[in-house]
Amino acid sequence: MLQAITFLLLCQLAGEALVRLMGLAVPGPVIGMVLLFAGLWFRGSAPAALSDTAGGILKNLSLLFVPAAVGIIQHVGRIRAEWLAIAVALIVSTLLTMAVAAAAFRVTARLIGGDEEQGHTPPERGL
Repeated sequence: MLQAITFLLLCQLAGEALVRLMGLAVPGPVIGMVLLFAGLWFRGSAPAALSDTAGGILKNLSLLFVPAAVGIIQHVGRIRAEWLAIAVALIVSTLLTMAVAAAAFRVTARLIGGDEEQGHTPPERGL
């Protein structure tokens, strides 16, 4: 378990180092996660210790939201003052994300030759 946590933290550290060295506008942990993904993809699977450790972290993921909730409580006055801008940003970003996801799905379906684009639908299957 200690080796797996060390490996996860080293991936995060490598991501932080790359961001700082290259001046990227992406969070270091995101780059670290991409490095972890690439390493696991080349390996073919996750080691059992890493899989167990990641599962344990995910089981307790809700604890990681406690600091964010405390931050919201500390800044409730600012949130109250800027609620309209926050609400607009949330709604616009949600709609934009949905539109980009739908466009990406359509492009992917077109690239892999989706049946709907060719004018015929797949046969219905009975249960």
